[in-house]
This record gives sequence, C-alpha cells and structure tokens, in this order.
Amino acid sequence: MTTLTITVGESLAEGLRDLANTMQAASEGREVSPKFGLGFENMAQMGEVFSPKRWELVEVLKKTGPQSIYALAKRLDRHYRNVHQDVTKLSEWMVIEKDESGKVFVPWDKIDVQWPLERLAA
Repeated sequence: MTTLTITVGESLAEGLRDLANTMQAASEGREVSPKFGLGFENMAQMGEVFSPKRWELVEVLKKTGPQSIYALAKRLDRHYRNVHQDVTKLSEWMVIEKDESGKVFVPWDKIDVQWPLERLAA
C-alpha cells in the first residue's frame, strides 16, 4: 500500500531531522521504508492547496480511475479550465499524476493527514 502523508504543523527543523535520521539509517545499511510526504506550517496553508473542490476531485478520480481532464470535468460537472487548474496544482504537489496516455490518476492507496493538536496546546 502506498501512502501519502500530509503533516500540518511540523516545523522545517523536524522534517529535516527525520530526513537526516532516514539517511543515516540507509547509510548504515539498515532497511528504510519509503515515506512520501508533504508538510504545511498550518491548516490555513494546507487549505490554500487542498480546497474542498480539490478533495472532491481526488475522491472522484480515485473512485473512477484514470481519465482525461475533459472527462473528469464532465464527471464533476465543472468547467474544464477550473479542473485543469486544480489538476495542475495537485500534480505540482504530487497528489495526482499523468500516465503515458495523458490521463490523470491518484497513485496513492491512502492519504493520511496528520495534524498534531498537542503541539498547538504547548
């Protein structure tokens, strides 16, 4: 199962520390599980990328499988231009991809959004 982990509220220092630990483990020959992730400073920043319409696009695309942007726009009952913009943004953030025929799809089996609230209370 491939999982995209989206973390909200993790500092850059924490992310770099995790990366350094992973690189250290790999250099020592220990087995390292691949981790695919995105990080946002706060929920407002994440909301700029993941609007409700974009979440709907991801859900529909995962449910229905690879398709052209035109077909996706028709399925969502939205204007092609708006869907194209959303596909472009989500592709930039590695949430969706295009296959060799140009159809878009969600490569993840799971998207895990983590928002550790205890950090906000500290």
